[in-house]
Amino acid sequence: MIVLLLLPAAVPAADDSSSAPADPVLAAAREAVGRQEYAKAAAVLRAAVDKGAANAEHHNLYAYALRNGPKPDMDLVFTHYQEALRLEPKHRGAHEYIGEAYLMVDNPAKAKEHLARLDRLCFFGCAEYTDLKKAIAAYEAKRPR
Repeated sequence: MIVLLLLPAAVPAADDSSSAPADPVLAAAREAVGRQEYAKAAAVLRAAVDKGAANAEHHNLYAYALRNGPKPDMDLVFTHYQEALRLEPKHRGAHEYIGEAYLMVDNPAKAKEHLARLDRLCFFGCAEYTDLKKAIAAYEAKRPR
């Protein structure tokens, strides 16, 4: 009977995350990315990362916007994906996107390292693993042997 009385206190309230304010930087950047306005998204995110925000998703989305924009600075792209992974080593999106970036610079071996990491993170599979695996297969299909 005592256990039953204590049970409600151990169950968390309804999802509190919905009451948390949305990150306005991410909201603006995602909206711009959705419209394929990568320069705008990068500008919004650059302001946030320049302020020293220790937010893995800011770095991840910034790198994504940079690499999808015109004439991407791949050194800067890798810097921000690596920072996202330093801040959050299990960030599945950053692993997928850095793997895709490695394919852009003709480094499939590094892409496969991130695929292997996703394989360990996504024990029962996940979209990030599947997407990177498909990207690697498409890359390899286009390369002469």
